[in-house]
Amino acid sequence: MVPLVLPFPDIDPILIQIGPLAIRWYALAYIAGLVIGWQVMRRLCEQSPKTLGGDKIDDFLLWAAVGVILGGRVGYALFYKPAHFVANPLSALAVWEGGMSFHGGLLGVVVAMFLFARRNATPFLHLSDLVCLVAPVGLCLGRIANFINGELWGRTTDVAWAMIFPRGGPDPRHPSQLYQAFLEGALLLAVLVAVWRLADGRRRPGLLTGVFGAGYGTARIVGEFFREPDAHLGYLWGPLTMGMLLSLPLVACGAWLIGRALTRPKVPVA
Repeated sequence: MVPLVLPFPDIDPILIQIGPLAIRWYALAYIAGLVIGWQVMRRLCEQSPKTLGGDKIDDFLLWAAVGVILGGRVGYALFYKPAHFVANPLSALAVWEGGMSFHGGLLGVVVAMFLFARRNATPFLHLSDLVCLVAPVGLCLGRIANFINGELWGRTTDVAWAMIFPRGGPDPRHPSQLYQAFLEGALLLAVLVAVWRLADGRRRPGLLTGVFGAGYGTARIVGEFFREPDAHLGYLWGPLTMGMLLSLPLVACGAWLIGRALTRPKVPVA
């Protein structure tokens, strides 16, 4: 009996093309995530404690964009294709060739936040909390763009909602990009908003950063059980993939930040 397979939606990865200029869904996801995050952060920084002004958020947008793009590309080079980039080091900066790493992008943003906070005499953890609160929006959009591109597909399966991806061979697979969009995006965002509103997240510096780190790391590890490992890497240590191994330190650091935030006095509200 042939299992039921859902048709893969035929969506062109290029949204608009004018001559040689092409606007892809993936690039649009990055832009939309940054713009939405920027606007939400502007509104949040108006709430007490007011340690950041809207003008500082405007300035930080460029820093965040550079951190995400360069960090994501360099991280992809170091974590997923080190041999190739050792032979061709400058190709690590060729962002137009594709290939991005969330963990590399995260490190890039952390560096950007540290430098920006130091230059502007801004509390690092307050800036980090705001960034982490809006980050799941971009993560959700990015995973949906992965799905539209028909990339980073899931492992073979016989579930009723399995799909055959155009570049994934003849076997039906989990639409793991959508699982990750939900876990790393929608669900994590809901948890962070609940912490902000119900657990005095804005008065406990580092709490939202910790919840994001532990939450994303856990969501990524769960999602990796349904996602096909990178063909050139496979499983690195038993059932563990590169994505799982890179996420374990996030869970540990996140748990430490949560404990630290909960055992310190709350910041007074003006």
